[in-house]
This record gives sequence, C-alpha cells and structure tokens, in this order.
Amino acid sequence: MPALLEPDTPFPPLEQALEDPPGLLAVGADLSIERLRAAYAHGVFPWYLPGEPILWWSPDPRMVLFTDRFSPSHSLRKKLRQVERAPAIEVRVDTAFDDVMRACAAPRSDERPATWITLPMQRAYRLWHRHGQVHSVETWIDGELVGGLYGVSLGRMFYGESMFTRVADGSKIALAYLVRFLRRHGVEMIDCQQDTHHLASLGGMTIARAEFEQLIVKFTRMPELPWRSGRLRHDGEIVDLDAPHAAAAPG
Repeated sequence: MPALLEPDTPFPPLEQALEDPPGLLAVGADLSIERLRAAYAHGVFPWYLPGEPILWWSPDPRMVLFTDRFSPSHSLRKKLRQVERAPAIEVRVDTAFDDVMRACAAPRSDERPATWITLPMQRAYRLWHRHGQVHSVETWIDGELVGGLYGVSLGRMFYGESMFTRVADGSKIALAYLVRFLRRHGVEMIDCQQDTHHLASLGGMTIARAEFEQLIVKFTRMPELPWRSGRLRHDGEIVDLDAPHAAAAPG
C-alpha cells in the first residue's frame, strides 16, 4: 500500500515506492507550495487524473536529460540556425506562463481527452510560478505563441513538467534554448520523469532512482538560477524583450 499523507506527514523513503503500479509512493496531502517544494526536493512529483486523490510518484529508473548530452536531430539543428537569423521567431521566458499551462493541459486527442494537469494542479503551479520557482519557456512566431514548456527550478536543478506545440518543432526549439540557458548557469541535469521515445531521441536516458536521489540532493542545495521575464537568446542569456537581436551564431 502507498503511504497515506496527512497535511503534516513527510514523504516516506523513496525505496518504499510500489512496483505495481510502478513508482507510486504516497496518496493524499495537498498541493501547497510547501508540499510541492518538499516533493521535488525529495525526488517526488504529483500525477493523477480528475476524480482521483493526489498521487505522488517516484519511478525507478528515472528519465533524465543531462544538458551536455542534449542531442538535437540534424533537422532541428537546421531549424535552430534559422531561429538565430529570424527576428520574427523568438524564444521567451515567463511572458505567458498561464497560456503555456493551459496549452499543455489541453486534450491531445479524442482518444485521450483527460489531462493530468487538472484545474487544482494549474492553480497550484501558477501560484508557485508567482513565487519564482516555476517557469515557462516559450516559442513565438510573428507575435504568436506556437510552442513551449514549463517546469520547476530548485537550486541548480530543473524539473520538466510538460510541453506543447502548434507548429513543427515548436516545443523542441523551446527545449533547446532552455538547455542553453541551463548550461550557461551550470545546470547539469533536467528531470524528465517518465521514459519516452521522444526524450530518448534528444539524448534523454534513464538512471537508477538511488542515483537520481543523490544528484538532486546535491543540485537543489546550490544557488538559485537568475530567472527573469524576457527574451532568451541563443547564447543562453535572458535579455529584455526590446533588446536588439544578436546577429552572430554561438560558437
């Protein structure tokens, strides 16, 4: 049985997570900022469908993307070079967080209309965003939001939550620019939670839960990243939206 959490109950050790369903650790509690911060620092994340109690997970193995192993395809590399030269295409940070969350929560198909990004989850992460530890990275074309992602940032650790796209490679462009920002500031790893072919194609890999736990203990204790709202350049620097576009590509 998974642990039953009361408001003040701490998370149990990760090795107590179930094998069936794989990774289920606990049930209950709430989505307060304090609970969510404790969960992520502990290697745990909430995932549940409407009508279910809050379920807390810690899968083994864990899907991660080491930022120095990010491996975009040839076509994506070509697209990124185009983005660097096209002022009409911008990658921004924290300029449309609510819109990104709504887009990520939208049903992906008629066969899978339900979303784990429930209204209570959206409210909780929007509040956490306003407290400065949840962020969006957005792809814009001609002033229109066409793709992006959001995630949690604790210390020198980034936890990817969800992505969406409305054009080819819209979310992948945002991810590539996020990796550049993270590498610029010494972040070594992005938590991807679940093992997917899509993430593996970009360089994602699985590691043992025990190794993941050791790494996040180290990374989350480091200084926070210099997040701010603005345009994310190809060199990983966030600048004001009205700052000139740099002409040179990164070396």
